[in-house]
Amino acid sequence: MYEVLMFDGGVHKIDELLDLIEDVGGFVLQRTQVQVMVTLTIAIPAEDRPLIEKKTAELGGKIIEVPLAGTEIAVIGPTLGRHHMPHPICDIAEHLRRYGAITIVMGLARGRGRKTCQISAAEKAIIEEYDAAIFMLGNFKECVTHEKIDLYKDIQIPVVTVVGPELESLPYCEALVCGVGRKVERMRRSEEIAKLEEIADRVKEVIDKRRKEIEEDPLFVHPSEVKDALESIGAVQESLRPAPVVLHVDGLRVKIPYRKHLRELEEIEVYGRKLKDIATISDCRLGDSTIIRIKTKAEVEGKVR
Repeated sequence: MYEVLMFDGGVHKIDELLDLIEDVGGFVLQRTQVQVMVTLTIAIPAEDRPLIEKKTAELGGKIIEVPLAGTEIAVIGPTLGRHHMPHPICDIAEHLRRYGAITIVMGLARGRGRKTCQISAAEKAIIEEYDAAIFMLGNFKECVTHEKIDLYKDIQIPVVTVVGPELESLPYCEALVCGVGRKVERMRRSEEIAKLEEIADRVKEVIDKRRKEIEEDPLFVHPSEVKDALESIGAVQESLRPAPVVLHVDGLRVKIPYRKHLRELEEIEVYGRKLKDIATISDCRLGDSTIIRIKTKAEVEGKVR
């Protein structure tokens, strides 16, 4: 199982660390250098972490935990208008980024009003392209428990619900956080920051559970290995969009047009196999992007036989 970590330190002898990462079968997911300081987001086999930590200490750097690195998470509210809670939604999205996640904020088209709130099939399809979804459902207990649970009950990815009233449980979700509802100001107080930490902990638990499920029937290749191959594509190298290749738990989002580059993507080789044989490539519902879902070893080997 790969573990994603962040190295923060100086550039002096950084090549020694890069060589070690390559020797243990790891990958550099992102490199950011400012003058003589460098930050590396790396994916390494979990059993080789002590070697990386030892080399990091020799170089005078430090290892930072980023448990949500390699994930893309949607934070969703019934609407993004003042009637609901734009400030907590943005605070949650920002807080999860500190743990390595890439987040997006989304408001539903018909979210206002207890009797009129709804979610369309197109919105569900967009949400299901992410690794997990956080639904913020408001302050009113009866509204949450009787009406708004319908917004996410058919979502096919893990869902974490965040509500204002104190509830023991809610159906159709993997985790529940209470005490965060409608607000018209940023979450700055110590008790509010503690709630943001609680939400991050619940999301980490949900993602860890998903990763363990995948380990029971492992992916044919790790998403970071596919990312390494994708970076040879000219369109990816020339992309001006932030993070042109985004890792998911079971695949990637590549921010290049699907129809224009499908053939090129299909022919990319990863460990002697074409990408079309080891992954499902589909059009993204939002923007000119492509979704890649990596098949499991059993799926690929079964097809070969």
